[in-house]
Amino acid sequence: MNKSLSPRANTLGLIYRNNDILLEENEGNHSRGTGVYYRPIGGTIELGEKSSETIQREFYEELATDIEVRRHITCLENIFEVEGSIGHEITQIYEVIFKDSALYQKDSFQVVEGNRVTYAKWIPLEDLFTGKKLLYPEDLLNFL
Repeated sequence: MNKSLSPRANTLGLIYRNNDILLEENEGNHSRGTGVYYRPIGGTIELGEKSSETIQREFYEELATDIEVRRHITCLENIFEVEGSIGHEITQIYEVIFKDSALYQKDSFQVVEGNRVTYAKWIPLEDLFTGKKLLYPEDLLNFL
C-alpha cells in the first residue's frame, strides 16, 4: 500500500440553488470502485494562503467566476483508499454564493483545471441523501 508523505490541506465550497447543490461531476476510480461521483468545487490550499482565500481563487480559476464566502461550516478529515493508495485530506468547508446572481440560471459550468475539463451541475440534494448520486468526501453528507 502506498502512503503519501503528509495529508493534503484543501477547501471546498458549497453553493445552493433551492434544493440543489453545485457539484463537479467526475468519472474514474474512487474509494467505492469505478464510475461517476460528485465533489464540490475547491482545491489545495497554497502556502501562506488562508482557506477562505483558496476557495475564492479556486472558483475563479475553475469556473471563471467570483464568489462571496458566507460562512465556514466545518473542517473534515477524509482518509480514503483508491487502488491501494491511501489519500488523506484535511478539508475546510465553506458555504459560498455567486456574486453574479444570473449564474444561478445556468444549468452547468465548464470546470477547467490545467488540461482537464469536466462539468459542474446542479444536483438535487435528495439524490445525494438517497445514494442515487455518490458524493465525496462521504462525511460531507452530514453537513448539507
